Amino acid sequence: MSSGLEIERKFLVKKGGNYRDAAFNCVHIKQGYIPAEGATVRIRLRGDKAFLTIKSRSTDDGLSRYEFEKEISVDEAAHLMMLCKGGVIDKHRYLVKCGSHTFEVDEFHGDNEGLVMAEVELQNAEEPYEKPDFIGMEVTGDKRFYNSHMLHYPFKLWRESLPEAYR
Repeated sequence: MSSGLEIERKFLVKKGGNYRDAAFNCVHIKQGYIPAEGATVRIRLRGDKAFLTIKSRSTDDGLSRYEFEKEISVDEAAHLMMLCKGGVIDKHRYLVKCGSHTFEVDEFHGDNEGLVMAEVELQNAEEPYEKPDFIGMEVTGDKRFYNSHMLHYPFKLWRESLPEAYR
């Protein structure tokens, strides 16, 4: 179980980026969201594990928010997924080490096919970090790139609004 303040920056990944070659791990993730007022409640299947996560609304223009996460059984997750609304987010997550940080690179499938984003978690908002060469423009705080938002407004509906390098 973990809880505390989550501080992360989100970026788009440049088309043709070498994140797959640089990754030291890859896992398949499916996640759904239970409707909640004032928070995000997520049920996630990651490989052969499952998690319940509750996140508060973000502050600092999307840079930080409170997060509670608890591992649950796969059976519990399957039952909770029935409470989720709007379908599921389907993606592969690649872990890429760069300097002293690990970037999580998500390659989306289904209605969000073609979108590739990276996140890096920080100890504080001013913490310096190195960026891998495949990292593009920052999208921290842009709600279009929240997984919970992409269930209702998937990438396929607005992909043309991004520069060619990211679609």
